[in-house]
Amino acid sequence: MQMQMPGFAVPEALVTEILSKLPVKSLIRFNCVCKYWCSSFQTPRFISKHYHNNLKSNNLNPVLKRFDGNANLAYFSQLSLEKDENFLVKQNISLPFFMHDSPFVWGARHGLFCLHSSCMNGEEVAIWNPSTRECKILPPSSVQRPTYPGLTCDLVMFDCGAFEFDFKTDDYKFIRFVTLCFVDSECGIESPDDVSQVELYSLKCDSWKEIPSPNYRPFDSDLSNNCLDGICSWKIIIGNSPYEKVMILSFDMANEKFSVSPILEFVGFFLKTNIEVLVFNGSVDVLVYPVEGIDKSFDLWVINGGVWTKQFSIESIPGVVNPLGFWKNDELFLLNTNYEVVLFDPSTHELKVLGINTYLDHHREYVSLFFYVESLVPINGIQEHKDHIIRQLVGNASNKY
Repeated sequence: MQMQMPGFAVPEALVTEILSKLPVKSLIRFNCVCKYWCSSFQTPRFISKHYHNNLKSNNLNPVLKRFDGNANLAYFSQLSLEKDENFLVKQNISLPFFMHDSPFVWGARHGLFCLHSSCMNGEEVAIWNPSTRECKILPPSSVQRPTYPGLTCDLVMFDCGAFEFDFKTDDYKFIRFVTLCFVDSECGIESPDDVSQVELYSLKCDSWKEIPSPNYRPFDSDLSNNCLDGICSWKIIIGNSPYEKVMILSFDMANEKFSVSPILEFVGFFLKTNIEVLVFNGSVDVLVYPVEGIDKSFDLWVINGGVWTKQFSIESIPGVVNPLGFWKNDELFLLNTNYEVVLFDPSTHELKVLGINTYLDHHREYVSLFFYVESLVPINGIQEHKDHIIRQLVGNASNKY
């Protein structure tokens, strides 16, 4: 007589807890297991739980933005987190949608990136979830350009922007700063006065609208993360030489208002000093380092109660050009003079050369590093298509990923 194994049911809450800790790739496979799982993965509650589990575990994924100067093509390199692989490139992702262009990249908010054409008059904008491989092409802006008698708008420039989540309306929004250049309609002479506009896109409404311009031209940070709790921050310069002041321009996604706050005035003359506004360890900070020289020192300042305090200093890292971003345990990714990506550990002062060489990128300003946490956040788009995004595994990565 054959013995039957006792049947038992795993509590639903336990199943949900286990599933919410799995990679997106596994969850996509499990969509085929049963209809209930498939539908539960799409609920706001599960999406939020899955994302916050990844956030709590600090499961950051680094992506290097690059530009192949030979092919004249922008692409991303997804880096491996395997301990023995030293951040080797495991996958390259090319962007035919931005052919012959190195797009601006903003994000990642809840695992989403916003990509924007960097070409003059280029209107291409997309939101992309690299985990679910969903991509949404944004509609062209409906904001009207101003007109002036005797002048023709000759050039539209998109200077900088930010992509952030509005907790008040449960909406993802993208803000961009627009500069309009005019010429005389008859003789073609350039007008000395540019016109500024600010546009705001809402994913929930899938539409654009104009926001009153603060009449400041912000500077995009070389470090990707400049948003915190629905507020985006940029460096601006106020006044004329030699009395310029560096300030912080902020935009609140909830009330859609700008504000200006002072920055520390004791960092040195800004033409000789790089000042980057970034979010670090849950606060808006300023990273300061010299423009010239290949031995760089870095000071990180944080504001608390209106008072700037130096959080830490990194003294004289040899042979580096610019920072790319902070990693776990306050480690700092940098680009060195040999076009190699290196990682500096402030606790040991060790400078580790990683297995990534960007010499084919030709222009260091095209090289930047972004970090995202996997998420299931839907964006009402389409699955990645070869006309927009193409992935190519590198080396033996096909055996692992």
